[in-house]
Amino acid sequence: MYQEWRRQRAERRVQPGNGRPLKRFRWWQPLTRALFHLPLTNHDGRQVVYAVDVGHVQRFMSENGKGKAHLYLDGRHHAESPLPAAFPVQGGTIEVAATPFGLKRCHYVTAEGAERQLIPDRRSGEGRRAHLDREHPALSRWIGYLSLILLVIPLLLLIPQLVEVAFKVPPVKERFGTFTSPIRLPIWLNLTLTLGAVAAAWERALRLRYNWLLDSMAKG
Repeated sequence: MYQEWRRQRAERRVQPGNGRPLKRFRWWQPLTRALFHLPLTNHDGRQVVYAVDVGHVQRFMSENGKGKAHLYLDGRHHAESPLPAAFPVQGGTIEVAATPFGLKRCHYVTAEGAERQLIPDRRSGEGRRAHLDREHPALSRWIGYLSLILLVIPLLLLIPQLVEVAFKVPPVKERFGTFTSPIRLPIWLNLTLTLGAVAAAWERALRLRYNWLLDSMAKG
C-alpha cells in the first residue's frame, strides 16, 4: 500500500513535455548522463519506443539536489518529472529513482505488478557495463565482488569509531564507562578508502545496485 501511495504521489508530479527531439548520446557523457530505452507494443499492434533521459550534472546543480527525469516517446519529449519519477505509459508505469552516484532504479512495472529494467543505451556508462557483463561474465563478477569489498571495509572500520562516539554520551558513559577505538588511520589511508568507496558506489550505480547502508559509506 505504501509503495502504491508513493507511485501515485510521483505520478502527480509528472508534467507534459515540449516535443523537442531526443539528443544523441555522446562519447563524453558516460559520467554525466543516463539514457534507457523501452520498446512497447500499443493496443493497435504498433511498436513505440520510450526513452528515459537523466542528466547527472543537472541533478547536482538543481535547487533540491535531485533533478529531473525526462521521458521521450519515439524520439520526442513526452513528459518530465522531479526524481523519484513515475511515468504512466502503455500498460504500466516507468519508475526512476536516483542515488548520489547514478540511478538505482529505471524499471517498467506493469499493471499486474511484473517489472523489468529498461535497456541502457549502448554508449552510456550503464550500457558499457551491461555489455561487459554479457561478454565477460567472470570478469564482471570479480569487479562486482571488488566493489562490494571496497564498501564493506570502510563500514567495518567505521563501526569502532561510532561505538567510541556513542560511549561519550553522558548516560552511556556513566553506566558503561568509556571506549576508545583501536583504529586510528592515517589521512592518506582514509583518503584512499574514501576514493575506493566512491568508485565502488559509482560502479554499482552503473548496474543499478544500491544498498542504503553500504553505499552511504561513499557519501562520507
